[in-house]
Amino acid sequence: MIKALSGQEGGICVVEPNTERLTAANATAFRDEVIGLITKGEDRLLIDLEQVSFVDSSGIGAMVGVLKRVGNRGEVAICGLSGGVEKMFNITHMSRVFAIHKNRATALAAMQDRD
Repeated sequence: MIKALSGQEGGICVVEPNTERLTAANATAFRDEVIGLITKGEDRLLIDLEQVSFVDSSGIGAMVGVLKRVGNRGEVAICGLSGGVEKMFNITHMSRVFAIHKNRATALAAMQDRD
């Protein structure tokens, strides 16, 4: 089971997967945990992947599931991509789907500018 760490920063729910690898082994649990936050009313999410060194297609799929659940009523951004994770986002063209930021500070600033 994966445990995502979450907390509020400036009205934005920041989620950090508590794992180095977001894969088929834990992606569903991660998605379900984040969807639980959405169900509780969180609709502005920043997924911080700074501690994640590997993401497979299931991990990407989990984040797409989160994005679909938020829908038009909120936003999902991603930050802190390592080289390999960034490459996976580019190969799958998810870098066109998600707002991706270099780090948490720039992501939060960009998201708060949209308020």
